[in-house]
Amino acid sequence: MDFSKVPKPNLSSIFVAVALGIVVAVAVYEGQVRGLIPSGNLNLPKLPTQETKTIVQEENAIISAVEKSSPSVVAIGVSRRVFNPFDPFSIPRREDATIGTGFVVSDQGIIITNKHVVSEIGDRYSVVTKDEQKYEVRRIYRDPILDLAIVQIEGSALQPLELGDSSKIKVGQTVVAIGNALGRFTNTVTTGVVSGLGRRVVAGDPFSGSAESLDDLIQTDAAINPGNSGGPLLNSSGQVIGVNVATTEGAQNIGFAIPINTVKPIIEEFLTKGTVSRPFLGIRYRFISKDVAILNEVPQGAYIQEVVEDSPAEIAGLIEGDIITKINGQPIDNENKVAEIITKSSVGARLELEIWREGESIKIEAVVGQSVDG
Repeated sequence: MDFSKVPKPNLSSIFVAVALGIVVAVAVYEGQVRGLIPSGNLNLPKLPTQETKTIVQEENAIISAVEKSSPSVVAIGVSRRVFNPFDPFSIPRREDATIGTGFVVSDQGIIITNKHVVSEIGDRYSVVTKDEQKYEVRRIYRDPILDLAIVQIEGSALQPLELGDSSKIKVGQTVVAIGNALGRFTNTVTTGVVSGLGRRVVAGDPFSGSAESLDDLIQTDAAINPGNSGGPLLNSSGQVIGVNVATTEGAQNIGFAIPINTVKPIIEEFLTKGTVSRPFLGIRYRFISKDVAILNEVPQGAYIQEVVEDSPAEIAGLIEGDIITKINGQPIDNENKVAEIITKSSVGARLELEIWREGESIKIEAVVGQSVDG
């Protein structure tokens, strides 16, 4: 064979061939690593991507927070006497039901929940732990301002949850809610993010049939269902940053929680003194806005729906149907003006109330009282 006639490869051809070989080799290697091409006898390690590492870290943080916190989350139960309305001669029977959630804040048997969960004074309440230990509630403090209650049981082996700092919450951060969803699914865990801060809503709960105006709440898309009320809202470290309340009527993927920094002073005072001193007037009201007032030919203000028996409001002479238009000369021009003025008042302070009653404006003096446990 005459080798002189074989064409000699030029340098550029050699470079292209080498580069093509490298590209093919890399493609085959990547295909084997990702499992797209069988590796045959090659035992190549599958390297996790950065995205996979991040997801695993987030999941481990949530799992750790749940494992750390769930033993301190309890179910709140109620025992009620039930009558058959169709048989007046029937014997009443006791009916037990899980109606809410709470969480331990002290090894002295102190548990936080929502006020609407334990709102009925005549009912008997109990606490059931994750390991199904049942305790009778010995004492209840119901806060007159927040949808908050402190219940105390005879139990010293309970592990309190760590309370976080709700002032450091950021919109978008991961949160975890633990509770007894629908009163049936104990220790249900849901996750989400902080959707908003400083929200003002009228929150309700179908178990108690109550609705209450609440201010400065944390909004989250973590599912908070009836029965979750009173449970903890946790950050990814397992610290409590809020107390869950039921969602607003008709809402989807929207839940709310009371910031834990609002609750801390109440817990501390209860642990120190055994009681909580809160300024108290003793009314339940609905705000009448300017446009509603014009339509109904009444003044703007706080329409009194209920006056608590033996409260400072009743002693002062307030009655249902009164409209508070001014307090100490300040017009009642927003939904929370009355609550704000009372909250900032000291026990024993005198309030001059301007009242609209049956077409007449009158002035009444009320003395701010102190809330009592009950």
